[in-house]
Amino acid sequence: MTRLRTPATVAASLALVLTVAGCGASVSDDKDKRDGKATAAGGKGGHYPVTITNCGTETTYDKAPERVVTNDVGITEIMFALGLEDRMAGYVMPDDKGDLNAVPYKDAYDKVPWLSKREINRELVLDARADLVFAGWNYGFRESEGFTPAALKKLGVGSYLLTESCRNGAGKARGVMSPLDALYTDLRTLGKIFDVEERAEKLVRDYQRQIADAAARAPKERPTVFLYDDGRDKPFTSGKYAGPHDIITKAGGDHVMKDLKDSWVTVGWETVVERDPEVIVINDYGGTSAEQKKRFLLDYPPLAGVSAIKNKRIFTLDYADLVESPRNAAAVTALGDYLRSVRRDGNRPR
Repeated sequence: MTRLRTPATVAASLALVLTVAGCGASVSDDKDKRDGKATAAGGKGGHYPVTITNCGTETTYDKAPERVVTNDVGITEIMFALGLEDRMAGYVMPDDKGDLNAVPYKDAYDKVPWLSKREINRELVLDARADLVFAGWNYGFRESEGFTPAALKKLGVGSYLLTESCRNGAGKARGVMSPLDALYTDLRTLGKIFDVEERAEKLVRDYQRQIADAAARAPKERPTVFLYDDGRDKPFTSGKYAGPHDIITKAGGDHVMKDLKDSWVTVGWETVVERDPEVIVINDYGGTSAEQKKRFLLDYPPLAGVSAIKNKRIFTLDYADLVESPRNAAAVTALGDYLRSVRRDGNRPR
């Protein structure tokens, strides 16, 4: 079991690392400043220590982390939904993740520093004087560059792994529970870490109610649905343990790749053709626009006989709707409305 060191101990470790590295930076305690906002989230001393389990690893927190760095939009918005922006040193996110001015967390985005639009790395974490990094496998953490929870632990920096990204024991395959359960698990666990459990439970109840309402209106005959992320030679898509599986299923669709016991995976076009989805959902993000992806799908000869292509049944959701995030429930509602329209309209192209 890991016991997370207090921020003061972490700061001392980071100061030593930075001095050895010749960065010329110093790390101050900032105790008065931190104590002044301690009651914003997780300030009650009687709550601690708390022990949580995250991706199979137990960690004990002596107090709430105070300088969290998050990676990616869904992870960042989990913190915002819990009202924990005062506990954040910043976030890392490419600028291809949609219009952040139109989301409920605009004030939080304006308040918390956007540390980088490139990949998160050790130097950035050290410069931010982070005491916790909230990221995930393939959502920031990666062995190829030595940016892992184990590497951060040696620097005195804690890690919290996005539950959607937990490795399931089959090599590097990801996923240990259904995607929405992963979201609820992270909300509740972070609620415990930061002493905002009531807020976390309210969010879970609200999301569950919204999803249940959408599921209750699902069409009796479920349209088959394929999630298209990107890829020309081979499509990148969602398996059983990535967000789209639960979003499609709860919305009233039949996810054609539900047998893939991984999160985000690559398949062959022949598999898509064989499973003949009635609807294709596009993940809108990256340098290729949703409209460009749609045009490719409609013009790609091997897909010409697929039902979704023949009837032009292509629906777009934002990246942040489809990864584990507070936007998942709204995505279920939106897709559910579309799938009901598919059944109402029969085979008429849309």
